[in-house]
Amino acid sequence: MIYEIAEDVKKAVENKCDAYEIYIDESKTIQLDSLKDELNFAKEEIERGLGVRVIKDNKQGFAFTSNLDKVAETGLQAIDNTKLTKVDENYAFAEAEKVAEVKKVYDNKFKDLSLDEMVEFLKHAIAIAGESGCEVTGSGFSASEGKSLIINSNDVSIENKGTGFGLGLSVTIQKDGEIATGYNSQSSRFFDIDGEKLANEACDLAKSSLNTKPVETGDYDVVLDYYAAVGLLQTFLGAFNGENVSRGRSILKDKLGENIANSTLSIIDNPLLEKGMYTSKCDGEGSVSQKTALIKDGGLSSFIYDIYTANREGVKTTSNGIRGTYLSTPMISPTNLEFKFSEMKDLSEISNGVLTTSVLGAHTANPISGDFSVEVSNAFKIENGEMGDPINKAMISGNVFEIMKEIEGVKSEVKQYGHYIIPKLLVHNLRVVGQ
Repeated sequence: MIYEIAEDVKKAVENKCDAYEIYIDESKTIQLDSLKDELNFAKEEIERGLGVRVIKDNKQGFAFTSNLDKVAETGLQAIDNTKLTKVDENYAFAEAEKVAEVKKVYDNKFKDLSLDEMVEFLKHAIAIAGESGCEVTGSGFSASEGKSLIINSNDVSIENKGTGFGLGLSVTIQKDGEIATGYNSQSSRFFDIDGEKLANEACDLAKSSLNTKPVETGDYDVVLDYYAAVGLLQTFLGAFNGENVSRGRSILKDKLGENIANSTLSIIDNPLLEKGMYTSKCDGEGSVSQKTALIKDGGLSSFIYDIYTANREGVKTTSNGIRGTYLSTPMISPTNLEFKFSEMKDLSEISNGVLTTSVLGAHTANPISGDFSVEVSNAFKIENGEMGDPINKAMISGNVFEIMKEIEGVKSEVKQYGHYIIPKLLVHNLRVVGQ
């Protein structure tokens, strides 16, 4: 059906503009949420829509619709919308290239997964947390299937499909008048999430966070657990956005080839990663997926670009024009960011440190300078290589671009959270302010 829809749009616009791009998106999402231990929300949503971009006289126009009976009209509206934009010779659409195969992005179980099965899965995770002595304050489970087709006047025709599953659980525990919390989540392309393990880990975290002790203000080796690492890395990775670079909003501008991170670290943007949450055959513009080394052995190797920004900067797109929905045009974004360390530290090598599970206030970090000051959450002392007492309120502060020059990987499971595929990270001499 989606090819027939694309053909209708093509017939409507091909002789009335210089170039066209047709994007069709179909998705089905089932979402469950609980308040405390009671399921209080269930929703099934099916969405279909069309986005059309055209170029006429070096002007770009865009229009979208969810009414698939009016796709031709939408194409004509996109042409009419070129009157609202300025002439810019950098507008262009993807060229046809050989499309690479992607693996393990679709789980056939989705087709047979019933709402009852999902409810039982979530209820079981909630029950496990209760049996462990914790109270569930909130939880959620989602399953989704997405299909997209992108066709343009340069003979690009690429179809993508994938599935995604996610489970999250928040818990609290009370003892002797003290309250501690814990949170855990997991996402996967496949319905292979271990709800029991996830619930137990959330409860173990909460239990371990009882009976907190103050920490002395000082400089420590700080281990960033997955959520804490992701919180701080968002500021760092924003500096690789080609749009930020071209507008002078990136501290990394003019630093290609320079060492900006620990020499043991390489970061690869990999949209071809097997089972990756952001794996696809192409980006949202139809540029075929490719690996891009952002950092290689500590040195700045590349920024990420969509077609327009790449043309403006005189470089080639890195296939990072990402489009999450038919409602908008592509925007520069990373895919699966692999953090690879040639050497890893063991926790036993840390004599005096702090581990923080997550950080609060990472969004307040300065995106230009990289300065941050955040509150630690579910944090613990590390003493002679062993996990010590939980820490009550404390802050950590520093500069994300400076800490990346010495950051190391900790021997631990490598997990994907959002765009980031990371082990736990070790930062040396980070300021910890006790309260």
